[in-house]
Amino acid sequence: MSTPSAAQPTKLEGIRYYTPPTGFVLSGRDGMVSMPWDNRPPIPLLDEDFPTVAGDAGPDYDMVGRGIYQTLRQNPECSFAADYAAVLKEAYPHIISELGGQIIMLDAKEVDTPYLDRKINFLKIMALLDPDNAGVHLEIARTFSDKGSRLSTLHQAVNSWYGAEKHLAKALVLAPSDHHAAYEYGEALYVLGRYEQAAAAWQDITAGLGISDQRKIEARIAAILAGKLPLVPPVDYLTAISVAVEAHHAGRNDDAAAIIEDVLGDPVFAEQFPMNEIYYPLGTCYQEMGMAHEAAEAFKRS
Repeated sequence: MSTPSAAQPTKLEGIRYYTPPTGFVLSGRDGMVSMPWDNRPPIPLLDEDFPTVAGDAGPDYDMVGRGIYQTLRQNPECSFAADYAAVLKEAYPHIISELGGQIIMLDAKEVDTPYLDRKINFLKIMALLDPDNAGVHLEIARTFSDKGSRLSTLHQAVNSWYGAEKHLAKALVLAPSDHHAAYEYGEALYVLGRYEQAAAAWQDITAGLGISDQRKIEARIAAILAGKLPLVPPVDYLTAISVAVEAHHAGRNDDAAAIIEDVLGDPVFAEQFPMNEIYYPLGTCYQEMGMAHEAAEAFKRS
């Protein structure tokens, strides 16, 4: 456990921080937990629990567990996050079990868009609990990539793909021989427009792949070296599509259609990043603009 620095607790909705008196000991589970709190950070408590703290006696075991878990669920990168995760790991096995169950549940089905952020935060808590687990960082990156590719969340494409790149880099530091992580790292770099870095990442793994995968990567590398690239970084096109969707929702169908047509007009991007779902809003735009034939063609491709 690290000694708290001058860092201030992160302000979070529904959370208040309690600084216990010197000598406070967190006790619970019929004496199985006895954790001195000196040199630990302020204790996050739910708003509704804070007024019930009884003077110097401090919060009880359940209050502390609820507050820490909610804090990390809201922001697993908050101040003292690693310290709070260490408390959960040492003193709250039932919360760790619940966390694992939530991740398994979200992993076992196609997750709706609103649950992607929840899944990412759960996985980030797991990374705090097990910082040397490359697989957790790989799964965080894959969830970011998924979020950065969905039509409904393309307005967050930039942050999502940078998040994917960050956690893929961490996964490779922990497991440098993981060819799948290396391939996905190259893909994230490519989406961000860092083509030479993507080619270098892929070049390092071609010898360890099967023939079909090796040829696929070699073709991608050759295209980069030959300059056969999207006119702008793919992440910019993804962001443009989100602008088009917003324009369509605002009734500016001519603007939306023009943006989508511009994106689809780049043959390299259209081939490498097929997004059939974009043809449906394009068809709707055409329909509302009175372009029946173009609308029908777009709907066929959606």
